[in-house]
Amino acid sequence: MGKDDKKDEPNSVWQDREIRFDMPLKDLELRRGEFQIDTMDSVEDTKGNNGEKGELVITNLRAIWASSRSRRTNLSVGYNAIVSINIRTASSRLRGTTQALYVLTKFQGSRFEFIFTNLVSNSPRLFTTIQAVFRAYDTTKLYRDLKLRGAIIADKELKLLPQEEIYNRVQGVWNLSSEQGNLGTFFITNVRLVWHANLAENFNVSIPYVQMKSVNVRDSKFGPALVVHTTQRSGGYILGFRVDPAEKLKEIFKEVDSLFQVFSVNPIFGIEFSVEERASSLSSVTVRRESDDVEIINNDADGADSFAAYYADGIKARDKHPHFSTELGLAIESLPEGVTLQQLWNIV
Repeated sequence: MGKDDKKDEPNSVWQDREIRFDMPLKDLELRRGEFQIDTMDSVEDTKGNNGEKGELVITNLRAIWASSRSRRTNLSVGYNAIVSINIRTASSRLRGTTQALYVLTKFQGSRFEFIFTNLVSNSPRLFTTIQAVFRAYDTTKLYRDLKLRGAIIADKELKLLPQEEIYNRVQGVWNLSSEQGNLGTFFITNVRLVWHANLAENFNVSIPYVQMKSVNVRDSKFGPALVVHTTQRSGGYILGFRVDPAEKLKEIFKEVDSLFQVFSVNPIFGIEFSVEERASSLSSVTVRRESDDVEIINNDADGADSFAAYYADGIKARDKHPHFSTELGLAIESLPEGVTLQQLWNIV
């Protein structure tokens, strides 16, 4: 097992992993495999845009809020970044003091807090929908996360996930992560590639196709091997497997690569849902939204404002270590990653 330091492809899945502010309009569009679960068109972003009505879209990967006044004011909160969801009292300019949804997140070492207020009175949809979808996301991580030494094998059989089908089971597969290699078994399914050692079921690896960057056959010190590169978000691993004879290795490569390509076109992220009550269809009364053919280039101050509005580091447990600032000529607390003094002056 090695490490791959190359960056992920631009079309890799970021929607459930990242938090983005004021995105280009194209990033508001749903990616392949992402589907809309619910939409609420009267939701206030009380933390960053208090007093501004917007639309909140709940998908199987993220929550997207966009201002009704200008969709260029928007944010995307991936479920993987969420730390906790709570219902507390908030002060809204549009509804006054009322119950709101507090979403605490962590992304790239910084904490962000989002507060959403439903402007429709006596409607629990905002609270129930996001919490239910987040629970569904949190309990289906094996569809999306690379897992080492997990409880995924029982009596030498793979514990199948909902929507998962085994396409092939291959005996006599050597994992090349150690000097001598370990003999085990492949399970090739429609959502992942799984290997486990024959002598120790807990020595295993589950590699979802969504975390694969590439799969190919390369020469190794053990001979030709199936090599799987994973995305940087999953650790950037390089995993090698050897199968004898070489003809059998080529067949397995073709099968895994084919399933990987099919999955890339129609990915399965594992979140299932059913909505008992839906508002009547809006398709007949919805006017297609047209975007102006104008590119707006944000300056650094705008980015700093977005950052400051949601920054939740005020709840930190302890102060950061001080260091001497040559710009100010005095000792200051270490700044969060990616933040500059100039950005902080812009906020002031």
